[in-house]
Amino acid sequence: MCIVTHMSGSEIVSGRRAAYAGFVVFGAFWGAWGASVPAIRDQAGLDDGRLGLALLFVGAGALPAMPAAGVAVDRWGRRPAALLLVLLGAVGTAVALTARDLWSLSAGLALLGAASGAADVAINAAAGAAEQAAGRPVITRAHGFFSASVVLASLSTGLLAGAGAPAFLPFLLVALVAAGLAPVIAAGGRAGAADRAARRGTGTPGERADGGGGPARARPAGEAAPEGRAGRPAVRLAPLLLFGGLGALAFAAENAHQSWGAVYLADVLGAGPVLAAAAPAVFAAVVAVTRFSAGRVASWRAATVLVCGAVTAAAGSSAVAAAPSAPVALAGLVLAAAGTAVLFPTLLAAANDGVGHAVRGRATSVVTGVAYLGFLAGPVYVGWWADATGLPGAMGAVAALSLALALAAWPVLRAVRRPTGNKGCTF
Repeated sequence: MCIVTHMSGSEIVSGRRAAYAGFVVFGAFWGAWGASVPAIRDQAGLDDGRLGLALLFVGAGALPAMPAAGVAVDRWGRRPAALLLVLLGAVGTAVALTARDLWSLSAGLALLGAASGAADVAINAAAGAAEQAAGRPVITRAHGFFSASVVLASLSTGLLAGAGAPAFLPFLLVALVAAGLAPVIAAGGRAGAADRAARRGTGTPGERADGGGGPARARPAGEAAPEGRAGRPAVRLAPLLLFGGLGALAFAAENAHQSWGAVYLADVLGAGPVLAAAAPAVFAAVVAVTRFSAGRVASWRAATVLVCGAVTAAAGSSAVAAAPSAPVALAGLVLAAAGTAVLFPTLLAAANDGVGHAVRGRATSVVTGVAYLGFLAGPVYVGWWADATGLPGAMGAVAALSLALALAAWPVLRAVRRPTGNKGCTF
């Protein structure tokens, strides 16, 4: 059962601020991490092959933590996000201090992955709740704050490293920023209280927990349906898996460019170190600008945005694959970044549409968990194709991922938004 939540204007603003603050901290961490990897690799005495092995433990830690985070969010609201972001900064500091060989780095990265995966679910659930309560774009703009924070944090970490600062300092600063923003991220609103009341069975049947009031709509994605185990509202699993599958394609293309852009410019086009290093920064900056500017459009018509974004991303990847020079490849990266920028936020917003507060954490954990597989697989996918066809061929294979998303987006959205009654797998 669900209840109506009547949120005041201040509570809605609080929700948006919490979402944006959470993504700022999360982006700051990953910006610091990306810029710190060479120093941590050297400190642990690893070559690139063993570093790649150690990095697999990030995913090994993240994937099992994501469902647990979803349950925690459903029970305690935004507070887990605040705690997890502080923990993420602390774990990053510990990894930078203690990673002295393959095993210590791998163990630290498993903990880091668990904290990161759980925080990812928590902040995305917070953004979804804020968007539904406000009735205006939040998710795409929150991801824009993430991308902007990645750029700023990576540049700041590079400056600190150039000044001779220890490797742990950027992560300690992230932990301090997270602690400072924790009250903003965890702040009030009635969503948590509404969730607890809904689980106790209070409220009027047929009313919505997303604050919309009136009769419940047809369930377009993972909205609470029949009662699940222990009286909890159930989540329709199949639509969320479909959204997660599309998200995996989006993340695979995005992380492929982010991880291989500099290598492509250096190895294929002979770019110097400075120009090659600009590739990931340019990509992330364009993603941030696109997400800020496309926030309102991305919430307008999901299928149109997804198809246009995926086609644009495919065109950018194809331009990179055929580029005769580094400037042309950078232009292709700009196009690919603009296309991929809108994909996952739009998918997450569509998956959140109609999902009740009492199950939002679990629903978000399914979508982000499946999509995260694509994030992990993207760089590996490029490496496999590079071995088989060379890097230009691999960039063509990345374009194929985006085209597959463009072809699948409209049928998937139509299927999951068809009224289904109480049919479908639940958990």
